[in-house]
Amino acid sequence: MTKRTQLALATALVAALALGASGCSDTAKKGSAGAGAANPAAANDGKVLGGAPVRGGTLTVLSNQDFAHLDPARNWVMPTMDFGTRLLYRTLVTFKAEPGKAGSELVPDLATDLGTPSNGGRTWTFTLKEGVKYEDGSPVRAQDVKYNVERSFAPDLTGGPDYAAQYLAGTEGYKGPLQGRHLDSVKTPDDRTIIFELKRPVAEFSATATLPTFAPVPQSQEKGTQYDARPFSSGPYKIESYDRDKKLVLVRNEHWDAATDTVRKAYPDRFVVVMGLKGGQIDDRIIAGEGADASAVQYADMRPESAPKVLPKADVKARLLAESQGCTELLHLNNSRAPFDDPKVREAVQYAVDKEAVVTAGGGPALNEVATAYLPPALSGGRQADTLKIAPAGDPARAKELLKAAGKEKLKVSLSVSTGDKGKAEALQQGLSRAGIEVVVDTVDPGAYYDVIGDLSTTPDMTLAGWCPDYPSGSTWIPFVFDGRTIKDKGNQGNYSQFRDDATMKRIDEINAMADAEQANQAWIDLDAELMKKSPSVPLILERKPLLVGSNIAGAFGHPVWTGTIDYAAVGLKDPSKSQG
Repeated sequence: MTKRTQLALATALVAALALGASGCSDTAKKGSAGAGAANPAAANDGKVLGGAPVRGGTLTVLSNQDFAHLDPARNWVMPTMDFGTRLLYRTLVTFKAEPGKAGSELVPDLATDLGTPSNGGRTWTFTLKEGVKYEDGSPVRAQDVKYNVERSFAPDLTGGPDYAAQYLAGTEGYKGPLQGRHLDSVKTPDDRTIIFELKRPVAEFSATATLPTFAPVPQSQEKGTQYDARPFSSGPYKIESYDRDKKLVLVRNEHWDAATDTVRKAYPDRFVVVMGLKGGQIDDRIIAGEGADASAVQYADMRPESAPKVLPKADVKARLLAESQGCTELLHLNNSRAPFDDPKVREAVQYAVDKEAVVTAGGGPALNEVATAYLPPALSGGRQADTLKIAPAGDPARAKELLKAAGKEKLKVSLSVSTGDKGKAEALQQGLSRAGIEVVVDTVDPGAYYDVIGDLSTTPDMTLAGWCPDYPSGSTWIPFVFDGRTIKDKGNQGNYSQFRDDATMKRIDEINAMADAEQANQAWIDLDAELMKKSPSVPLILERKPLLVGSNIAGAFGHPVWTGTIDYAAVGLKDPSKSQG
């Protein structure tokens, strides 16, 4: 798509959004953190679409990509965590299957309760429920949860959450269980008891135990990197077939017992995930809703250019979910090398970016808004701070001044984005060009994107990626995005800017040691302001997650923890007899 065509499309899209807005304020121009009540995409906030599901039938998921990782030790992409932990495997603790604020409430899953702390919060003990079984009928044991926690340290099993490495005691130099070594800080005195010994007190460890790291994997099922293709089910569904990049079929795990699971409803008989489709093709199919597509949901976000086909039409808009993702999307600048090892150059990019154009490319103000800080509003009292007070459209004159002071008036840099973010990349390209920064864009297949930008040998000068809190705490955000000690040569997650700053790391440790949650929360907000001045990355936008569902879908809502992704624990069909596939 040429730049001119993109601009023409953007102009038409803004007009279409305005038609559906009915007085919607332009939150992007104001740089406001709060979405207006008249936002046309917000009509279904906190609501359940389609009424109550009926048991049975086949629910189809239309996707533009394969899953990056279904192995629970490697699963750390929010929609995939939702899919994996709701359908294929259970964790010690999980979140309620409810829309809105109630969905953020912790409930026991494999465990009988939320865990018992002792030793001043440095020791946590969980007891597993009786009667929880795998797909072959064998019991889920505490040793299996321990084994998966240990697997998360294996150098070959990259990409997963780092919490075990950050929190568990005695993990220095540990490389996983594949060579026969096990962690002394995870104890299993019997089949139903698991005890975690931590480096420091962690008051929120119950929330940490919701992550896929704390799902069970029996050692007998270990297949190394091949486990991605066939996780052994402890959830309500198991894999019938998996043709990578093409189709995944899930069928019921007959050994799953609803009496042990208060969260997962398991309405459909089958889930069929069809992969490799183009985003616009997915939108058009679900809008039309013919055949099996009436019983389909989309995995990837609705494309921005599809908004005019949806928002002005009441019957179609009623099938659009657009919950807040609760995340911040950032332009990460590679601090490890020139030109972004120079703080003045990084600051110049803060001023050069045209965030209004990025908002437009992302679907307009109905679907996203300008970000003015790193921490999302949910972690900063409901609205973002605005430390630098840069106009939403940027200040290219100030950017030029900063570049001149740095002796770099002309720059040429590389930017990698996922294929679906090409429009945003072009908006960034045009904005930065105003300050004399030439951007060369490389688009990467969505399924491989995080592997590419997470490999320090292939990461470019700039990357586009969001970060979402794993649960409502600044400890799940700033340390993962800006602590230099989290950087890995391969499987790097979060700190895509490769930002290493001693003062920041010292302050992170000080905040993590705070026993008072309110004091720690304010400290994270204050650190956010200090980081904005150092500009390791540029906060761009706060997004909603626009997802269309078919006319035969029931029980659909965007879950607040998994960035507005449809909660697969509760979704189903109105009339199973009308489903196909």
